[in-house]
Amino acid sequence: MRYMPLTIQKLFDEPFEITNDQIAFFKENGFIKLKNALPAEAIEYMMQTITSEVYRLNTQDKPMEERDTYGKAFLQVMNIWAKSEAVKEIVFSKRLAKIASDLLEIDGVRLYHDQALYKEPGGGHTPWHADQYYWPLSNDNAVTAWIPLQTTGLELGPLEFSAKSQLLQEGRTLKISDDSEVVIQKKLTLNDFIKVVEPFDLGEISFHTGWVFHRAGPNKTNNVRQVMTMIYMDKDMRLAEPENENQKADWEAWCPGAAIGEVIDTPLNPVLYDRSIL
Repeated sequence: MRYMPLTIQKLFDEPFEITNDQIAFFKENGFIKLKNALPAEAIEYMMQTITSEVYRLNTQDKPMEERDTYGKAFLQVMNIWAKSEAVKEIVFSKRLAKIASDLLEIDGVRLYHDQALYKEPGGGHTPWHADQYYWPLSNDNAVTAWIPLQTTGLELGPLEFSAKSQLLQEGRTLKISDDSEVVIQKKLTLNDFIKVVEPFDLGEISFHTGWVFHRAGPNKTNNVRQVMTMIYMDKDMRLAEPENENQKADWEAWCPGAAIGEVIDTPLNPVLYDRSIL
């Protein structure tokens, strides 16, 4: 059964052309924001489809005041595609996967996992961190697409980036926490990295590498900040020996059955774009 209307499917599969200047910006800064990466109709469909699944699958039931910093940052639901055929159609679409491949300058990508991040009214900040601390991957050819499902002003807590901070080695061993917020902020300031905090227009999507440091501010509004993310990795990515307990947990959760040193080719990590077979 197909859930997505054909007119919407076309929007999700039409190529978005990336320029050489955009690739150069992404390589230098570790992130890029792309305006009109998805049309408004596609974003509206995502919002309706994904939001219903987030609230169906959400297991967070503690009041805000009883949560830790991580819990206050957002409601988090992962691998929704594996639990919803309608969301699977969105996650498996070609447009964003091709952008990821183009920015990384590789032949194709497979899915690491998807992740909805819904910051509730009064939700706290998301501390500074680098995603790849959590990823047991053999190289850096991985990227996260951060997709706001509404126009996202500064008061909603959009994603913030520290430009070029993928070059910083210090702070890479810190998980998301109060400590990471303090320690990484100090390191970024001492090294004069420029913080980029800007609103997101409807349809504007950011892509960031695993080692660029990023955070998000609190939600100061009465509305939920709705965001969907997809993490793409090189279709030839191999599983690395985990360097911490969080990487071991990621292996078990998102790459079950993958073997260290082998391509991460599991049922949960399908190839979503391969330019050689198009």
